[in-house]
Amino acid sequence: MANPRDYLYTKDHEWIQMKDKVARIGITDYAQNELGDVVFVELPEEETIVEEGEGFAVVESVKAVSDVYAPLSGKVVGINEALEDSPELVNESPFDEGWIVELEITDESQLKDLMTADEYDAFLEEV
Repeated sequence: MANPRDYLYTKDHEWIQMKDKVARIGITDYAQNELGDVVFVELPEEETIVEEGEGFAVVESVKAVSDVYAPLSGKVVGINEALEDSPELVNESPFDEGWIVELEITDESQLKDLMTADEYDAFLEEV
């Protein structure tokens, strides 16, 4: 599955889709493939304030439990409630229906620390 060209990426394998000052965040196809079948996603509460680099969600698969780290600082303004009943959406549609949270970002300068799709593709070749 190709990584969407208009998204941004982290070395922890999260993707970020920006729309105005709101970042929709999920885990990449590479990450979901490495985890295996996702069986549970622990979502943060709406209105939670998160800082760049801190864990804010947990994805549990048949093979492992993995934290999802905030690629940006901000306030959680949306959660993907569909994951509560259908965590497998993370596997089936990681870039669309499998998104995890929406974050109203507080520091746009943090965007410069993220990778473009081309940079992320190159990073994956080294992994």
